[in-house]
Amino acid sequence: MTAVTDDAEVVLKRVPLWAGWLVVAATAALCFPLVPDDTVPAKIYVNTVGLSSVAVMIVGIVRNRPGHWRAWALFAAGVLTFVSGDITYDVTELRLGEYPYPYWADLLYLCAYPLLWASLSKLGRGHGDRERGGLIDAAIISTGIGLIFWVWVVGPTLSDAGAPLLERLVTIGYPLADVLLTAGVARMLTRPGNRTPSLRLLAVGSVIMLTCDLIYTTMSSTAEYTGGFVDSGFLMAYACWGAAALHPSMRQRPDTVLDVHRIGARRLAVLAAFTLIAPGLLFLQGTGDPAGIDWAALGTGAVVMFLLVVLRMWGLVQYVKVQASRLGDLAMHDALTGLANRRSFEERLGKAVTAGAPTVLLLDLNGFKAVNDRFGHAVGDELLAVVAKRIAAELPPGAVAARMGGDEFAVMLPRDIGDECAVRLRAAIHQPILAGGHDLLVGASIGIADGTDPVEVLRRADVAMYAAKSDGGRHRRYSTDLDRGNDEEARLGAELRTALDNGEFHMVYQPIVELPTGNCVAVESLVRWWRPDRGYVSPDVFIPVAERTGLIVELGEWILRTTCLQYADWWRNGVAPYRFGVNISARQLAEPGFVGVVAAILAETGVHPARLIVEVTETAVFGGGAAVRAVRELTELGVEIALDDFGTGHSSLGLLQTLPVRILKVDKSFVENVTMAGRHAVIATSLIHVANGLGLVAVAEGVETAEQAAELYRLGYRRAQGYHFGRPAMAQLTSVPAAARTSVPAASVPAVPAG
Repeated sequence: MTAVTDDAEVVLKRVPLWAGWLVVAATAALCFPLVPDDTVPAKIYVNTVGLSSVAVMIVGIVRNRPGHWRAWALFAAGVLTFVSGDITYDVTELRLGEYPYPYWADLLYLCAYPLLWASLSKLGRGHGDRERGGLIDAAIISTGIGLIFWVWVVGPTLSDAGAPLLERLVTIGYPLADVLLTAGVARMLTRPGNRTPSLRLLAVGSVIMLTCDLIYTTMSSTAEYTGGFVDSGFLMAYACWGAAALHPSMRQRPDTVLDVHRIGARRLAVLAAFTLIAPGLLFLQGTGDPAGIDWAALGTGAVVMFLLVVLRMWGLVQYVKVQASRLGDLAMHDALTGLANRRSFEERLGKAVTAGAPTVLLLDLNGFKAVNDRFGHAVGDELLAVVAKRIAAELPPGAVAARMGGDEFAVMLPRDIGDECAVRLRAAIHQPILAGGHDLLVGASIGIADGTDPVEVLRRADVAMYAAKSDGGRHRRYSTDLDRGNDEEARLGAELRTALDNGEFHMVYQPIVELPTGNCVAVESLVRWWRPDRGYVSPDVFIPVAERTGLIVELGEWILRTTCLQYADWWRNGVAPYRFGVNISARQLAEPGFVGVVAAILAETGVHPARLIVEVTETAVFGGGAAVRAVRELTELGVEIALDDFGTGHSSLGLLQTLPVRILKVDKSFVENVTMAGRHAVIATSLIHVANGLGLVAVAEGVETAEQAAELYRLGYRRAQGYHFGRPAMAQLTSVPAAARTSVPAASVPAVPAG
């Protein structure tokens, strides 16, 4: 028994208070027809549910503490006034044996409607609501309901000269009050912002009440009303209102909605139904009593409906015009910067070339990707907006600026002042930019071109821009020489693809030795491209092209797999060095899933992660973001990280604080003059002190003489690499599966060139 009780308590705790009230009150409302009609228990039953609803509303207001509590309090006061009318009616009937009409209860009823209407209007309006379309829809619905009341209640009441004036006024007051309340409910239902559960419950209860009011009023006018299910409907309205006040969403006030005129399918169906009320009533009256048709009321109602529909359509047409204008503006402008977009720029350029040969500048930001990766897209967007303002501020009259996409901008000048304008733009953009609380620096590569073909002008400016970027971020004017260089790069890119498919690449290995013994402790793997028709292609030529075309990702994976297979072969034959290094480019580090590829290759070849050294340059990781995350994930995998060409990058010492580096490879530019007296050996000496102080291993690159090796050892270096110890050479693949070998036979490959 205790377990059952505990389970019941758990279930009750899970049921929200508003839902529990709704279930209990709705059940009471549905069960009301079972109580004998027009008896004292029935009257107590109805008034108990009504007063309980008011009490629950007060509890909801106190419990949820909405910011617009006055509107809810006004609604509760309206319901209390309505219930007070019920109590007054019942007490009067019990005391006098009948209810005199009109009486004090009618005054309370009629006073309740304005309170309910005012509160519904406040609750459904939101902040600064100006949706005229919704107001017109509410007017259409109210006019339809009012027309029904006029034909069945108001008209007959006014024509009944035998009834006292006060009685007729009170009788007319009820349908007029219902029309007033209908306007408030219709406004709530037609407003798109009223989508909270609380307001939905409020609207449902109001619709139920209005429906019951309509039935009650029309049936009372024909002396056919007997209570029962209609009274049950009134109680259901109380239940919904109490639940609306208890629901937590009643704290929310509808957001401001602009002048929205759209008409959905459901709204259109409702409006169509109400506009058919006038002809429907005409049909009903004509069928029953053709002579009794109220032509004046039906005609007036039909005209009002027609005018409201015309006004609604006029508003919709105006809305469509405004939206079309806005869409046209959005279609031609960049939402982030406010500048013209690519489409608008191309259209203006097309018109400009018909009148002459405009000058076009194409700008690409240098360092923007690093900002995006390090600080996020929000900061990047803020930076772009500032850059756009600076570009617009530097333009002469008649010029057009546009954002072409990403971090690329374009400028069209009315006359050829491209070089002068480019200098001003680069100077303006290079000033520090405050974005996201950070002082950021970016540069700009600018290409300049002109011509009479808009497509060709943009192409030339693009070629010149990339040439400027290759020059270190300057401005370049288009020339035919740039096209020839691009053609050569495109050709080389295609040949790289073919070479990778045909197996024209192979690996060579250069030893890294221990000082002073010269024992090999590691090797660095280097890729070489041997073309049967032209011989060797320098890595300085094809590696940059591979990076720009993206082929470096596939080539890098082949290099890593081939080197791991070679190391596994050495290991099986007992001749493997302690570690081996593989160079990884910035493009590879930024590739999603790169660390997973490394882990898969190590597992596939059976090489322990601790044997692999990933060599990255300072430039590759300077931008932070994905590259730094990849380096850290590689360290977690067990791979060691070497910082290659150390001392020649952007911020070497800063990188040592942020990256999990284990090995520093000191660039050969600091090694070649180490034997000379004076300042030449200072940097090499400082770098070995930095490495020792941080507990890192320093490897001197480019050692070509015994004197250099001896001096480096004296300075404290214990690892070195260079031609003095061994040039890069191919390895003998003794036990590696044939499928993994290079397709270029060793006998057919000439001696590997130096470097």
